[in-house]
Amino acid sequence: MKNIYITDLDHTFLRSDLSISDYTKKIWNAHADEAILGIATARTYKKTAQFLKGISVTAPMILLDGALIATVDKKIIDTKFVNKEMGDAIIEAGATLGIYPFVLSLVGNELSEAFSYSTTLNSYQSEIIKRYANDDHTAVFKELRAMEQNFKIVYMADEEILLELQKKLIALFGDELKYILAPEAYMGCHFLTVLHKDADKSRGIRSVSEAVGFDLNRLTVFGDNYNDIGMFELAKTAVAVANAQERVKEQADIVLEHTNDEDGVAHYLEALL
Repeated sequence: MKNIYITDLDHTFLRSDLSISDYTKKIWNAHADEAILGIATARTYKKTAQFLKGISVTAPMILLDGALIATVDKKIIDTKFVNKEMGDAIIEAGATLGIYPFVLSLVGNELSEAFSYSTTLNSYQSEIIKRYANDDHTAVFKELRAMEQNFKIVYMADEEILLELQKKLIALFGDELKYILAPEAYMGCHFLTVLHKDADKSRGIRSVSEAVGFDLNRLTVFGDNYNDIGMFELAKTAVAVANAQERVKEQADIVLEHTNDEDGVAHYLEALL
């Protein structure tokens, strides 16, 4: 029976400049024959595929915080959507506070993703949009609305205003939705991610386990932020990189000496070879 290694991307497997070192590629790929290798990320399929060039991934990928499970060759295994009615209500709640989200959706029957946003952006969002300047799946709207099938709705702002928005959304929807409020390490702000109540990385891992047929008792996961805690609770071995949030470290079985910029995941895996 093979061991399973599933890693988060940002601030865990990726360096802070969004690169993957040759050392990490070499060590990760060296496990491809004797282990099942997977990814669990908040990123879209398109961005994940760009980052993982030259990286062996042998299990369906857990994408968009678990709202999408898909293989490298774009076969969709599972989806969890926020419907249009809820999505529009979420956008309207944010508008009362003067903030508007990024809306990540599925368009059509194939794995075609849409990244929608408002013409009204705060400074954090404006900086993020610069990184998507050459992407063909982004669309800007003066009157932002949700689509029919929304993977997740993401706000970026200071923590105080996002806490106020989260309270509004909980009052509207209660536990019909999932809310993740966490630090955004790249920008120095916070983000509030709103998802289908059953969309998370731990449920995604269970879907992948059913699709591939692996034993959760042989699962090791790597992460750094609050959206990784669910899979930490599920895995046999939970590993936090040295730069992980303190709350995440508290949930880990192992806290590495190395950060993501020091190839922490690769150092751990090399010791197993």
